[in-house]
Amino acid sequence: MEAPEPLTWTTSARGRHVSAPFVISQPYLNFLIGGGDYEYKTCLNVVVKGEIVRTETGRGTERPHPASFDLTDRLGQEAHLEIVSEAGHSGVHVSDIVPSSTPAVDTTRPPLYREALRPQLHFTARQWAMRRLNPVEREEGWLNDLNGLVFHEGEYHLFAQRWNKCWIHAVSNDLVHWTELQPAFFEESLDTGVQSGSCVVDVGNTSGLGEPGGEPAMVAFWARNDNRSQCVSYSLDRGRTWTHYAGNPIIHLPERDPMVFRDHRRSQWVMVLYGDDRYQLLRSDDLLHWELLDSSIADSFECPDFFELLVAGTDESRWVLVRGDGRYSVGSFDGQAFVEETPQLQVDGGPHFYATQSWAADPAPRRVQVAWMRGGRYPNMPFNQQVSIPCDRSLHRTADGLRLYRTPVPELASLERDRNAWPARVLSTGSPWQIGTAWPLLRITCEVTLPADGELAFDICGTRVSVTSGSIAVLDGEQPTITALTKLDILVDMTSVEVFANDGEASLTACVQPGHHELTLTASGADCTIERLEVAELDSIWP
Repeated sequence: MEAPEPLTWTTSARGRHVSAPFVISQPYLNFLIGGGDYEYKTCLNVVVKGEIVRTETGRGTERPHPASFDLTDRLGQEAHLEIVSEAGHSGVHVSDIVPSSTPAVDTTRPPLYREALRPQLHFTARQWAMRRLNPVEREEGWLNDLNGLVFHEGEYHLFAQRWNKCWIHAVSNDLVHWTELQPAFFEESLDTGVQSGSCVVDVGNTSGLGEPGGEPAMVAFWARNDNRSQCVSYSLDRGRTWTHYAGNPIIHLPERDPMVFRDHRRSQWVMVLYGDDRYQLLRSDDLLHWELLDSSIADSFECPDFFELLVAGTDESRWVLVRGDGRYSVGSFDGQAFVEETPQLQVDGGPHFYATQSWAADPAPRRVQVAWMRGGRYPNMPFNQQVSIPCDRSLHRTADGLRLYRTPVPELASLERDRNAWPARVLSTGSPWQIGTAWPLLRITCEVTLPADGELAFDICGTRVSVTSGSIAVLDGEQPTITALTKLDILVDMTSVEVFANDGEASLTACVQPGHHELTLTASGADCTIERLEVAELDSIWP
């Protein structure tokens, strides 16, 4: 049988309905479809060797509309069709399914990772079987909160939210080049939710989830949409396949975003759980049974990250608590309570920096942080939102007290394809220095001397970065430096600019819209001295 007979299934046929197998002999499959817009729940699927390779929803329209699958890359393969209507109140109706040599609607699309606005230095999510532009929350191509960053056996695992529908999953061996895998796991059933959380590797098999002689269990913690049910999923094959724990939920406690880590000094697991504008601390011996500690941390918001760092240049260490909105504080932790030694400070002053998480990276005690660059716009693209550049975190004692610095990971140097340098020069007010550039991916490093009344502006591909002797600014974001500004490190991607001052004293993360290729420096208020300027062109992180 070369093609399925024309079929009509309607909203009255609830459940999952499967066609007879057929060999794909035409490059396109045309059909009419209408109904609900729930990916994988109200849809038509093409399934090859057990994998859904194409899917289309009813797009929320009751009137059937024409649609097409481009199956050129599947010619000659055996497949079957599924019509899925599992969204309760919303169904799907499909008719006039016809193989064809031409599509009923335009199916052309740029190659994956080569779309016009796709970031080339930052991780973004891909679409797997769905084809749509401008995806929003819960749709393929969307990402938000970072979840469960873990390093295991030479692999960095990055998990992120598809807005409580599933955990997106990608791996890297260098923090720069990423391979996105199929989502780690989905919500247990429609709209029950699989919210933000964390992941650990249970090397000692304290949970008993691992198998003798096998890989240690990778254990993920998350909350359902009821904001009370704290749950577990686990993997026994380095994160490639996952199982929802049969005993879920393991905790009934408001609210969400469980962050779990190993407290090696006291041989216990610790959980930081957000709820009611504070973080609650819990402990466990086995990851599955938890007891409340008589301790909570007030004035805290969502997505906690909690870790220990050495104070640079000493043998001392402190604990750092980072809140979801980017505020952090430094203090001590005795296994029971966190005592703050600093006020709450801002990690990053940019307008697009939220829900940070970090890896306990190699070599220990390295800590690498990323954030959701919330609020970026990517019109008519098959993806939505991006992840910030991975940054090393370090703790420094300053005249103002202990402060957290962040600098781009040194692995980024592997992307450099060309570099240009300019000697020192004094930039007079009113005399712009037009350097220009013909490449969109840049790393600009410079050393400067700025008078108290001087300001130096970098106009970079349509975005202005302004700096003074005591601050850096981009768009509506600004952050002061701790000492007089002397060094800048600026990363420029297709739709973002990230600025780092004085080896990490201050930073800004901003999503931007691309402009014409440009690099111009302008002094105002007083003459400014450029002691050194280097501009490196960077290659893409994508294959």
